[in-house]
Parts: sequence; C-alpha cells; structure tokens
Amino acid sequence: MNYFVTGATGFIGRNLVEQLLQRDGRVYALVREGSKGRLDALAERLGAGDRLVPVPGDLSKQALGIEGFGEKIDHFFHLAAIYDIQSDEDTLRRANVDGTRHTIEFANSIDVGRFHHTSSIAVAGKFKGLFREDMFDEGQKLPHAYHATKFESEKLVREMVEAPLRIYRPGIVIGNSETGEMDKIDGPYYLFKLLQKLRHALPEWFPLAGPEGKNLNIVPVDFVARAMDHIAHMDDGDLYGNTFHLVDPKPLTAGQALNEFAKAAHAPRFAMRMDANLTNIVPPQVAKGLMQIPTVKGVRNQILHDLEIPPAALENREFDADFDARDTQRALTGTGIAVPPLSSYATKIWDYWERNLDPDLFRERSLSSVVKDKVIVVTGASSGIGREVAKKIGEAGGTVVLVARTREKLEELQNEVEEAGGTAHVHPADLSDMDDIDRVADEIVEQHGAVDILVNNAGRSIRRSVEASYERFHDYERTMQLNYFGAVKLILKLIPHMREQKSGHIINVSSIGVQTNTPRFSAYVASKAALDAFSRCMAPEVVGDGVSVTTVYMPLVRTPMIAPTSIYDAFPTLSPEEAAGLITDAILDKPKRVATRLGTFGQILYSISPKSVDQIMNAAYKIFPDSKAARKDKDGAAEGDGQKEQEMSTEAVAMAYLLRGVHF
Repeated sequence: MNYFVTGATGFIGRNLVEQLLQRDGRVYALVREGSKGRLDALAERLGAGDRLVPVPGDLSKQALGIEGFGEKIDHFFHLAAIYDIQSDEDTLRRANVDGTRHTIEFANSIDVGRFHHTSSIAVAGKFKGLFREDMFDEGQKLPHAYHATKFESEKLVREMVEAPLRIYRPGIVIGNSETGEMDKIDGPYYLFKLLQKLRHALPEWFPLAGPEGKNLNIVPVDFVARAMDHIAHMDDGDLYGNTFHLVDPKPLTAGQALNEFAKAAHAPRFAMRMDANLTNIVPPQVAKGLMQIPTVKGVRNQILHDLEIPPAALENREFDADFDARDTQRALTGTGIAVPPLSSYATKIWDYWERNLDPDLFRERSLSSVVKDKVIVVTGASSGIGREVAKKIGEAGGTVVLVARTREKLEELQNEVEEAGGTAHVHPADLSDMDDIDRVADEIVEQHGAVDILVNNAGRSIRRSVEASYERFHDYERTMQLNYFGAVKLILKLIPHMREQKSGHIINVSSIGVQTNTPRFSAYVASKAALDAFSRCMAPEVVGDGVSVTTVYMPLVRTPMIAPTSIYDAFPTLSPEEAAGLITDAILDKPKRVATRLGTFGQILYSISPKSVDQIMNAAYKIFPDSKAARKDKDGAAEGDGQKEQEMSTEAVAMAYLLRGVHF
C-alpha cells in the first residue's frame, strides 16, 4: 500500500507517518529541497529505511511543482498548513489556501484511491450551539485569518477533489500523552508562563479565584494520529459520513483545564471559578471601544507581554460551539483509541514544556549582554551583597562604580575586579550626608558620563523593639537618613541624565520585612517601605522615558549586618553570592519587583486578614527577644553584658526550622 503525505515533518504529520509505517507499504513525503534533512532525521528516528521516500516539491507551486510522478497512491494525506494564530493573513493564505489548491491539482493528476484532508474545528468560527460533523458552511463568523483560511481550504477540498474524500477536524492539539512532546507553544501553552509565575510567587495550597471560561476542547497529538490512521483505513460501508471531529466528547472548561496544568506545575489552583457569563457582562462593542483607549490598550499589552501571551491568542482562545463527534465515536468503538483524561498526562505536558519550550530557556541569560560597556553604580559596595554584585558586574564586562565610605575596602575590591579582567572605579562617599551625595554624584557623571544602572544597596539595619526605643528616636532618624533620604537623593541626582538619554535602570534593595511587617524592625522596615513607596510613585513618571525601576525584597542574607544577632543562625538565609544573583537577574530581566514566595504570601495574607497577621507576628515577637545590643540601657551598658546572648527557646527553634523548610 502506498501513501502520499504533505506536512510529513510537521507535528501531526510525523506522528501520523509513524502510524502509517507500522502498516505494510511505503510513504512518499513531499519535501522542499532545503528541508530534506528534517525528513532524513525522521526516517532515522523511526527506522523507516527506504520506506519513507522524499518527493521534492513545494506547496507554493502549481501542482506542487512535481513532474513525472508515476506511483499509484492508495491514500493521499494533506496535512501541510500553518497552525499559528500569530501569523499574518498573507502567510496563512499562501500556505493554507493556495497550498491546498496546488495539492489538489497534483492529487487530481495522479491515481489516488482516497484523499484525506486535515482541517480543524476552527472552521466553526463563532458558531453558537451544536456543530455536527456533517455541518460546514452555516454562515458562521470567522474571527481571524486562521479560521478563515482553514474554512476556505476545506471548501476547496470539498469542491475540487476528484477522489473519494475524508475530512478530519482535530480540536486544539497539544503534546503527546505518553511523552509530552510538542513542537511549539500554542493554545493552552500560552498560559503556562502565568502558572509558572504563580508557582514562584505563592505556595501550592494557596487558593485563587479565576474565570471558568468556555469549553476548551484539547486533544493529545497521539490520539489524533491514531484516530486518523484507523478511520482512514475503514471501509465506506462501516462509516456514517466523511467528516470526523477528532475532539474530546467530554471537554473540560478552560478553568478546569488550567487547574489540571496548575496541579502538574505544583502551582496554586483556582479554587473559585466565575461563570463565563459573569466575565462577559461588559457588552462586546463597549469592551472593544475601551481597548482602543491608549492607556487601557497599553496596560493590556504590558500584562500580555509580561505573561508572553500574544493578543491574537487571547482573543481567539475559546469556541462558542459544542462539537458533536458521534460518527467518530462509532468509528473508534472497540479500538481502544480514545481521548485520555487530561489529569492522566498533564504532568508530562508541563514537564516537557518546562524542559524544552519555556521561552526563558532561549532568552539571553548572559549578564555581559546587558552590562557590557555600561556604567553601573553600586552603593554599599565594600562588603556583603554590594561587593558580590560589583564582582559579578565587573567579570561580565561592565564598568562598575564602587561607592561606600571606606576607600581602602573599595580599592581592595577594585583590585580584585581588575585582576579578574573587569573595570572598576572607586568613589568613596558617606551616603547619609546629603552634601557628600551631591559631590559624589557630580563626580561620577563628570568622569563617567550618564549612569546606565544604579543599584541602591547601601543600608543600615536595626533590630530593636519599640519598647526598647522609647528613648532612642535617633535610631529612626539615622536609619531613615541612609536608607531613604540617601537613596532618594542619589536617585534625584542621577535620574535626570537617564531620562535625557531615554534609558536607565534603578534597582532598590528593599527587605522582605516590608512585605511581612516584621516586629522589632520598625525603624529599618519603615525606611525601606518609604523608599518602596517613593519608587512606586516615581516609576509611572519615568517609564515613558525608558527608565525602569525594580525593587528587590531581599530575604535574610548572611552578611555582617546580621552577624551580631546569633538567633539568625537557625533561620533560612541566602549567601551574599545568592543574594547578588537576585540583583544580577533583575539587571537582566528588569522586573518591577523581585520577591520570595514567603514575602509575597505575607503580603497577600496581610491584605486579606491583617489582624491574623498581627497575631502571628505577636507570637514571633514574644518568642524572639531583643538582641543584647538592642537591650542597652541609656548609659550604654547591656543587660547581661559579658554573657552569651540569651539562648533560643524551644518555640523559637521550632519556628526557625519551620521557616527553613519554606522554599524561597
């Protein structure tokens, strides 16, 4: 038995070829001259030998540009098409409509026993109600060029093919149910980045609310290929029609399917899902008008960009029709060929996407691609996080400007950066002194030109309860002076040059305490919260000038800043190198915020039930005492001076190790 296949190296095509080669016969595959290597690779993977025969040709040419083909073909499968909602109309029309016309011309010119056309449920467009397998042209609206070209190509097949005809309309085809294999991001895959972001932000058990959506008729590619192969070889007398919906007879809603993938991703699930009618409460024409308002359109596009969802995919994500598949189900009865429940293979789909298709895998992750030949100012560079950030930037080829109080430490770091092949410049300054900030900022701009990236890392931390601060108002003044006023002053000095050059990035190192309202840190957290508020208010003013603002809510880091407090030894902490990695990742990606799951959870919980957070934090306040340094009396002596800091209670140890188990 001889087969001819167009689109043999495509996603559905290569799965179908695998099925056909399990039968006796030879498969002739249309292949462009430049794509023969892909067919050779397929033949090798399937162990096809000389049973997979390349036939040079081109969909863009009349009769595929094939001359002198004399083989009798028992089954001709036309699968070649562009299945991409992002393609422009001309590209779709050339491939899907003109390509189908040229394929029919060739098939009609040779001896073909039966012609098989792979269409799509997209032909139903915006049809509402039950779309039967024997229905086609029902006057339905075709909202996108993809729907229109699939409709027109099926119409050509129905009108022009001379051989007996069978048509297959697959649902939304996703990866193999056994291996997860998929060749591109499409359909529900566009929502995977959202799930990944939710997983990184929140614990798996955190309940979410979302839309229920309409039926999302998804099917794995191996089902489609097996069903096509079986139905193609059935006798006419055993079938009830010539068109077959290869769909899930019991489709999940979009919300249900999303929850299956969320479970596979270990991401939070949508415990409450709103009916689709509630989400459509705004009339379509009103919604369309709102989307034309520049601000609304800009916000929408930014959200879609952040989630890497093409607007066309969002607009055409669901069908209004329910797809009847009775003829297909009759044909497959007793074969064992059926759509498996999504719950049985969603993990394989997710795992394959995350290992092979996640766009982040292909994004330039080299720090040098961003910082090379750029001027980056790092404050607090003499030790801890700042020192590690400066070293990473220098090694990546950036010009790092080192700012801190102690010249000797900065010069030591400068030598280290330069020995590693980087470029570093020393600019000592006291960032709690506003006049000194004026001086150093002018000096930096004069010597190095406009600053491309500012990392506001310098800071002062005080761990002292309010009770121990009644007579220590100066704690709040000096913390605010460096952490807030110093950072803001430096921003105000450097940002005019960034706005003038239409590019720049400000990274403010904040604290997880801003999200979790940590007791005994009222002075420190308040100063970081003030900088956070300033940044959030400033960002909308400068985004139009190409300036990005990032806040890094840094978790506990093993630096000299926390060394005096021995109870931190039992807490989960990052190393300075790991903390620096959060900042260099922020330089690469320019996110609005960088936060841990624990911090985000604390922030959300506080917005939902602030009093419960107070109760939790009150327990922590009682368990973890003030440090010895914080217990100094007004004469400077400390309670228990000369003795080891108070041992941690059993409750404190338990809480510390519970937190250690949280994945940051």
